[in-house]
Order: sequence, then structure tokens, then C-alpha cells
Amino acid sequence: MDPYSDVITKLLAESRIIAVVGLSPNPDRPSHEVAAYLQRHGYRIIPVNPVAAGTEILNEHCYATLTLAAAALAEQQLRIHLVDVFRKSELVEPIADEAVAIRANGLWLQLGVFNQVAIHKAHAAGLDVVADRCTKIEHEKWLAL
Repeated sequence: MDPYSDVITKLLAESRIIAVVGLSPNPDRPSHEVAAYLQRHGYRIIPVNPVAAGTEILNEHCYATLTLAAAALAEQQLRIHLVDVFRKSELVEPIADEAVAIRANGLWLQLGVFNQVAIHKAHAAGLDVVADRCTKIEHEKWLAL
């Protein structure tokens, strides 16, 4: 049995606003493909990419950090539910810290991304965590249930 199945179901069902950390403006990149897929399925995507900050990706304003994105959404009485991470494993720990600080419900590390310290920090703060899984692939499976 998949140890993440209940957490995946919960996060996909309850998360409506997803910050995608490392979202590329390049449509050929996996982060862009996954975010566009999620957007087509009713999720609001919040791009987080310091290189593309101030531009629009997928018709949404791109922020330099999760903290800045969360502050902008708070002005609209909205909040980030899920932080979906497309970054190298060794860069995840500060992202997990930010996810905790903005009070996200979950931290999702994409395929190939795994950082035990970040996972532990997020779990200890009460966040649901999925690691080394793709939100698009898992959503497709979830829809098929």
C-alpha cells in the first residue's frame, strides 16, 4: 500500500490554491506543464520564482518568495494551501521553513526531490507532506478512482 495515498487524496481534494516554487515561464519545462495541468483542473496556481518575479506565468503574477506571495494573497483574504516544489533537494529546507511560516496545509516535493530535514520540519509543524511524487501524475490517478 502507498504510504502517501491518504495524504495525496486529502491534499488534492482540499487544496485550491497551490504555490509552485520553481515554476518556469518556459512551457517546455516540467514545472510549467504540471502547473498548467493543475490550473486546467480548477486549481489556482501561484508562481514563485525569483528570476521571473514581477512577470506573469500562466496569467498569474510571479513572486520572488513564498512569503511575498502569501502576503499578497492575504490582502485578498486568501491563503496558499499547498506548496509544490520544483527545486533541487538540497534547496528545499528554506522552502519548507517558509511553507511552515505562511501556514500552508501541505508541502509537496516533486519527482526526484527528497530532503529528510525539510520533511521532518514540515511534519513537526503539522503540514501534510508528499515527497518524490508528481502532482499531475497523482491527480490523474486520483481522478481515475
